[in-house]
Amino acid sequence: MDYTQERVATLHDYGEADPAVSLDRVTVVVPMTEREYGGLAAEGVLAELERLDPGRVVVPLRAPAADVGAFADWLDAFELPLDVLWCSGPRVSDLLAERGLDGQSGKGRDVWLGLGQADRDFVVLHDADTESYEARDVRKLAYPLTEGFSFSKGYYARVEHRRLYGRLCRLLYEPLVAALADRHDHPVVDYLGAFRYALAGECAMTTELARSVRVQRRWGLEVGTLGEVFAEAGPDAAAQVDLGFYEHDHRAVSGPAGLEDMSRGVAGATLRAVAEAGVDLDHAALRAAYREAAERFVRAYAADAGFNGFDHDRPAETEQVETYAAAITEPGPDERLPAWRDAALDPETVRAAAEEDLAAAREGER
Repeated sequence: MDYTQERVATLHDYGEADPAVSLDRVTVVVPMTEREYGGLAAEGVLAELERLDPGRVVVPLRAPAADVGAFADWLDAFELPLDVLWCSGPRVSDLLAERGLDGQSGKGRDVWLGLGQADRDFVVLHDADTESYEARDVRKLAYPLTEGFSFSKGYYARVEHRRLYGRLCRLLYEPLVAALADRHDHPVVDYLGAFRYALAGECAMTTELARSVRVQRRWGLEVGTLGEVFAEAGPDAAAQVDLGFYEHDHRAVSGPAGLEDMSRGVAGATLRAVAEAGVDLDHAALRAAYREAAERFVRAYAADAGFNGFDHDRPAETEQVETYAAAITEPGPDERLPAWRDAALDPETVRAAAEEDLAAAREGER
């Protein structure tokens, strides 16, 4: 427990923080895929949202046609002002292709489509796989926006079952930013280093800002958004709020949706944000500096785990550092989706197409 302030305003929960916020001003965006259907974590999130009475809930849903009708029926059973936005339906897919916006699908694209539907003053974005989710998390995320900030980011401890998790943040993002700080004195590096859990999916922003940010299609969404906030609003517009302990799904290191795959998106988004802010990068030298910084972080986290009597596999974490080091290279082509204010598409057209897709899928299931 501390009360330290960072480069961005840091709001601490000293016990039972639950600020008063009028949630009729809020659109809550909760992206889901077929794996959340009927799951205990997603059910818990939705049940907590029922206690809030938010202005609107939008669920950008990526699921096959055979499942989407039943999924939407399940969502309809919750007493919420909830709209299902089927992101992978044929009409929506054709619409994006016609506007030159097709390409890789993933969480980022779903979030982008959901942000386009935000029609209140503020939008709160969070995942649906959080087993420790509480209704007050929405109020905590939204509160800084009522105090003049444009963006707020959740942070929390990834500690479960007497183990330290959050490996991609601990072993890639944090030492990468530390290596950048060792080599470059620049405001964007200070800003990126100030976030206590930069890869958290929980955040909030004004709807005006939400329509001004470009969005990563897949991995790197969270840190890519931080870079966009820096460029569009500046570091003084951002705050971070304490969400306590969070329990999330865990991923393997290897595999198509594993941490190794994610590391390329996270590193690429981080380096792109820094380069766009005017930092001239030597990627080979930075990779070497990352390895040195990561050694310090591995040692520090091993000591932290030992201090608490946690299970900890230091050799495995050292091995992960080598895996992640390969991601520190020149970012690939910029495939970000445009800010909604600049998109050759309007959200109402997307919504109409998604509604037709969902209706047709439900009819086909009968």
